[in-house]
Amino acid sequence: MPLRDWVAEHIRKYQESNGAGGHIWYGVDGNLNVPCLSLTTKGRKSSEERTATLIYGQEGDSYVVIASKGGKPTSPIWYGNLTANPEVRVQVQADKFATNTRTASGKERARPWSIMAEIFPSYNNYQEKAKASQEIPMIVLERS
Repeated sequence: MPLRDWVAEHIRKYQESNGAGGHIWYGVDGNLNVPCLSLTTKGRKSSEERTATLIYGQEGDSYVVIASKGGKPTSPIWYGNLTANPEVRVQVQADKFATNTRTASGKERARPWSIMAEIFPSYNNYQEKAKASQEIPMIVLERS
């Protein structure tokens, strides 16, 4: 299944089931078992709502997501939307809420990064791949 098809299918499942079908993502080939949230941003150019499902971790009362794009030298479109308008909507299973967002930096990254790498070890590979060109953004989502 082409990338865009499985991404669209995952978003559709999450929305239609109110988070029950899609909260745990098993990957394209069924070899994963990772929690996902739904993140809705406003397009920075179009102002239209855009939704992505993302692997997440928790740090205290906050949620953490990684804008990795597989270690490519650019960040995902949703991250650009989020930085232009940090007030976004999040859904974790059936729980829907507004958040304020910020990109973690410096020492603040260490613990959440280890949490995310434990959930999805490929993040370490992505960071190694991207190391020469960028630090992969880590976003903290806090209920507003």
